[in-house]
Amino acid sequence: MGQPVREYLLTLCVTVAVTYLLTGPVRKFAIAAGAMPEIRARDVHREPTPRLGGIAMFGGLCAGLLVADHLPNLNGVFELSNEPRALLSGAALIWLIGVLDDKFEIDALIKLGAQMIAAGVMVMQGLTILWIPVPGVGTVALTQWQGNLLTVALVVITINAVNFVDGLDGLAAGMVCIAAAAFFLYGYRIWFGYGIEAAAPATLFAAILMGMCLGFLPHNMHPARIFMGDSGSMLIGLVLAAGTISITGQVDPDTMALFAGGERNATHAMLPVFIPLLLPLTIIAIPMTDLILAIVRRTWNGQSPFAADRGHLHHRLLELGHSHSRAVLIMYFWSGLFAFSAVAYSVHSASMWIVFVIALLSAVGLVLLLLPRFTPRAPRWAEFLVPPRYRHAERAAEAAAQDASGREPEPARPVAAGVSGVNGATAVGPRSRFPERRKAGSAR
Repeated sequence: MGQPVREYLLTLCVTVAVTYLLTGPVRKFAIAAGAMPEIRARDVHREPTPRLGGIAMFGGLCAGLLVADHLPNLNGVFELSNEPRALLSGAALIWLIGVLDDKFEIDALIKLGAQMIAAGVMVMQGLTILWIPVPGVGTVALTQWQGNLLTVALVVITINAVNFVDGLDGLAAGMVCIAAAAFFLYGYRIWFGYGIEAAAPATLFAAILMGMCLGFLPHNMHPARIFMGDSGSMLIGLVLAAGTISITGQVDPDTMALFAGGERNATHAMLPVFIPLLLPLTIIAIPMTDLILAIVRRTWNGQSPFAADRGHLHHRLLELGHSHSRAVLIMYFWSGLFAFSAVAYSVHSASMWIVFVIALLSAVGLVLLLLPRFTPRAPRWAEFLVPPRYRHAERAAEAAAQDASGREPEPARPVAAGVSGVNGATAVGPRSRFPERRKAGSAR
């Protein structure tokens, strides 16, 4: 077991290194190619930032697959399965469309058609859903057209879910990395816990996807030096979907039944992976929720489902008063909670401790969401030890005025009740002394 772990780790590290090292030259290329759109009303960033980060991520994908193909244990994935080649061909197509969109702004319907074609290319090469487990019933085999249709739908939904959530620096890459890490743990457990080698391709895809995201994140964290663009968001969405489809297409439920003690137990054991097909996508529940809400919101307002707006979940966090970095970390928290809770439940589904911990972490998440409404204040005797935003209103106003003017301020005016800045700083009088914090920012 140790040898495959080392090979996965090597593949992960190579993917991280290649993606990270390519991102700098890609940034220079994007600037030279003019892939720096003007600031739009819905954008959060305040300076034109180059796109095309997906070029570096695609390079990392190719490097990871190439290294895995030459490793003793992972080489069997390429010899016994056509799925890596199916993934690479579909990823190349969706990546090319994304690069063109980052430069020339392709119509949304054309991109949707390209996503369906990319999914179809993978289906033609054998990367498709063959069966789904239904709780209380067991495994339900799908006809060829049903499996193909469900596969295409899953790929398109996942791609657009990731694309929709790509609105803040480091948000999409971090959330997908968290989902890939949870999926890797689950796939690895199926392979070595149940001895089912058919789970190896999905586990490999998850390891490479983690490397792509980790290699890109240092360049994309706030303030971002480069955006992944559609060439990156659609690419990682497709790779994430391919891992889920690989599990459903290759892992035989009858084999799982032998290890789990019956077909119904096997169905229950595999439920956390197949929930994405039924709900869909618990593994990326937050992006999926954002996608559904965006479609409903835009349709209700008489707009196209593909029309950009400022109503995404991360925008609402900014409107609540969270800073850019804190909004991203909150989204990370909820993504990790959903993804790893599903994995933990699959391992110890009968344990009430799992439910208790999930409930406790959910309560913590709610407190974090409401943090701007309940900004903590330090005791008066300790106010000189904390930043001004954690002091009482009068002291905070005096400190802010003194910092701004360099001299003793006039007595602070009464503070308008309930008025606070984006980062939780209290606004003084009719206008805040921090004009840059009054702007909640707009969506990318």
